[in-house]
Amino acid sequence: MKIRFGYVANALGLWDASPSKALTFARYSALPKNERMEKLKAVTAQNLENTKRILHYNIAHEIKLYRFSSSLVPLATHPEVMWDFITPFKKEWKELGQIIQQSKLRASFHPNQFTLFTSPREEVTLNAVKDMDYHYKMLKAMNALETGIINIHIGGAYGDKKNSLRRFHQNLVKLPNEIKQHMTLENDDKTYDVEETLITCEQENIPMILDYHHYMANKGEVDLPLYLPRIFNTWNRSKTGPKVHLSSPKSEQAYRSHADFVSLEFVLPFFKIAKELNLDFDIMIEAKQKNLAMQRLVEEVAAIRGVKRISSAAVEW
Repeated sequence: MKIRFGYVANALGLWDASPSKALTFARYSALPKNERMEKLKAVTAQNLENTKRILHYNIAHEIKLYRFSSSLVPLATHPEVMWDFITPFKKEWKELGQIIQQSKLRASFHPNQFTLFTSPREEVTLNAVKDMDYHYKMLKAMNALETGIINIHIGGAYGDKKNSLRRFHQNLVKLPNEIKQHMTLENDDKTYDVEETLITCEQENIPMILDYHHYMANKGEVDLPLYLPRIFNTWNRSKTGPKVHLSSPKSEQAYRSHADFVSLEFVLPFFKIAKELNLDFDIMIEAKQKNLAMQRLVEEVAAIRGVKRISSAAVEW
């Protein structure tokens, strides 16, 4: 069983390399009209340059998984801005894509919690489609569609989970099929548990990402060893293998919040369940310390008897 590890957005330790530098609408609106577009382009250019630096860091550390920042392009979906962020940066997007191809990087995005398809309000669904389209355009511009995914949660229950799930399926029809093909769903820590998310994924033929921390916070009646084979099977139509999210609680009082690093003691039961399946899969680390947390966990897992480290960011169990 081979396991590859990755992390989210920021490579800590790289100086001034945030790929999420922002421009608020208030700041944008306060600028003279003839300066607004230049400011948008300047911030976007900086984010793309920093992303390139991070990708080179990943290559140097043999990291094959990376979640791109959803904030690469400021105000990309704001209704009063909605600017063309592809054409002025064709060269930069292409360059990022070449790095992805050459390093065989598995790219992903994770839009925010407002990108959901369960809302009774039509404008929320339309905004979700708009946001998914924004992420799809970035994957396409980077020529990363072959393995790239856009991961979201099912959404809210609005006091009636059964009807909200029915609405999810109805609203999802509004998402263009070429975007849906790159969509994944994960279980969440409060509302939709592993079973509910899995059934939804199976009905829509969408791969499911297991979030182990969310599972521990919101188990429902789920016995994970019985469900993990089905979760991994949702990836059968995908060109990439199954993917799992790992983090651990900040504290007992802040159980749902992510800790700086990942507690091996907390995630070890999951690894033991996965070992019974003995299938290759990928892990995205969602700890606050990003790449540093990922590297520490790889070292700790590699120290377990029977585990062999096969690269800077991968092990064989």
